[in-house]
Amino acid sequence: MKKIYILLLMTIISLSGWAQQEIMISQYMFNGLVLNPAYAGSHAYWSGSALYRKQWVQFDGAPTTQTVAIDGPIANRRLGVGLTFSNDQIGITRQQEVGLNFAAKVSTGSGRLAMGIRLAGAFYSANFNDLVVFDENDPTYNANLTSQFIPKVGAGMYYYERKWFVGLSMPTIFALDDNILPDVTINDRFFKTHTYLNAGYVFEPSSILAVKPSVLVKYQGEAPVQADFNCNLLFFKKFWLGAGYRTGDAVIVMAEWNITNMFRLGYAYDLTTTDISTYSQGSHEVMLGVDFGKDVNLKVRSPRYF
Repeated sequence: MKKIYILLLMTIISLSGWAQQEIMISQYMFNGLVLNPAYAGSHAYWSGSALYRKQWVQFDGAPTTQTVAIDGPIANRRLGVGLTFSNDQIGITRQQEVGLNFAAKVSTGSGRLAMGIRLAGAFYSANFNDLVVFDENDPTYNANLTSQFIPKVGAGMYYYERKWFVGLSMPTIFALDDNILPDVTINDRFFKTHTYLNAGYVFEPSSILAVKPSVLVKYQGEAPVQADFNCNLLFFKKFWLGAGYRTGDAVIVMAEWNITNMFRLGYAYDLTTTDISTYSQGSHEVMLGVDFGKDVNLKVRSPRYF
């Protein structure tokens, strides 16, 4: 019975590659560009990050994700540009994506409003030989998919001031994915639109402490709404400590160390709250951030909150 249960769970994880098509990370508050193209160039300096996520450790076929992102301001900070790369593997599926991100900004009172667009290309693969198929005559599973190229377009909005922000984004509004499913139509694409609503605020009760609650709401019409609720504390403008809860999935603890004005190191651990916790020791996520440029020393007077 235990083997049957594990097989059923493995089938669910394999099929989840068809539903969870956008990457999921816990340290999203330190990697805004992977969620929203309008985030590009929102700082006075250039910023980059590399992240590795291993989900559901010791669970065969569990998701693994790697991301690299870099962005910065141009044209006297009126425009922002960014580049993202991700490698996401879930069960039998793998997706490698490169995205070009562009943002235009206007000043509105004490803040700035950015409108962004993402032009991306993804290579999608699926190895159906490792999948349990109950209908062997289904044409969907007759042959493996190998490096199918998928052009994508996404967009977002991002408003930010020094102490708070709010963003709305759809990383994939449209994908030219006719070569993935044989019966795909213009009204029923394989890649679905995921909508993200993201907001946060910073309180500064003292000169050595800042408190940043934030929320990320994720909506996709064919899945339950999911939300991440987080609160991070910044001590001495150097050390972030935080905790969060992802509805229906996990409790999260995280930390980030601003080693210098240039380098940041972050870690997050997800404690799974679903039945998968019986077979997994949770999820690990490691991030290295690099901030650079002539204005990077502004972080001393005005630390990077988001």
